[in-house]
Amino acid sequence: MNTVWSEHVQGIQTLYLSRKLRFDDRFFEQYDRIFRLDRHAKMKILEIGCGPGALAEALRGWYPEAEITAVDRDAGFLVFAKEHIPGVTFTEGDVTALPFEDGTFDAVISNTVQEHVEPGAFWGEQKRVLKPGGVCLCLSGRRGISCTAPCLERTEKEAAYWNRCPDWKEELEQYNVCRYPMTEAGIPQSMAEHGFVNVTTGYAVIDLTPDDPKYPPETAEMMFEAMRQNDIEAARRYFSGQELQEVLSLVNARFDERARLYRCGMKQWDTTVSVTMILRGTA
Repeated sequence: MNTVWSEHVQGIQTLYLSRKLRFDDRFFEQYDRIFRLDRHAKMKILEIGCGPGALAEALRGWYPEAEITAVDRDAGFLVFAKEHIPGVTFTEGDVTALPFEDGTFDAVISNTVQEHVEPGAFWGEQKRVLKPGGVCLCLSGRRGISCTAPCLERTEKEAAYWNRCPDWKEELEQYNVCRYPMTEAGIPQSMAEHGFVNVTTGYAVIDLTPDDPKYPPETAEMMFEAMRQNDIEAARRYFSGQELQEVLSLVNARFDERARLYRCGMKQWDTTVSVTMILRGTA
């Protein structure tokens, strides 16, 4: 069973919660403006590299008449998705050899997958499974903004643990993470070179600022929990026994304090602003 990504790159809760925030319904208008898909059409949509299913879950709500299928090669993600997200067909498979017949889907979508896959296979398989005139949507993360609350900075004691961990970039290289990065100009050029026409680009800017009153308390708390889970799942990869318990205690203390300050109305104005480039082309 392949669980490389969920065990060594991004944990299930980390990926699910962070994507659930970024694909919240409040941001749908930004995506819809660029996707240009008929919300009421009876179409077949495929998500490739779906992870634990947060985008597929959003698509199910955004396009209620559509049949949503999602594929990933990490079995750990798929177990979670099948247990928590009804109404979507989750299938194990590789994006370079999709387990579907030619011309099956009306739209194919991916989120932060392009940079990990050889371009010929990435674009070629999507074009193959699309119907003539079908839509390919490629979402690619770009440089955003991150400002951390002082209470979330690691203490010297906690930092001493993390400083002993393997180099993160070197570790990711062995799993072919981000082997095929492209610039903002390179991605649409590559898409066109591999046979897609009417290629357009746009950007979704997702502002996650928990202290902003536009967010209800449950959403703000989810932001804290997403960050907490990132550190918790990373700690479980690198530590064990008593060390793990000590690191988890330090991690939880930081995020418990951030939540306490929020509930007391003591604004920190920490923020994460993600920028997603969205490409749209037709087969």
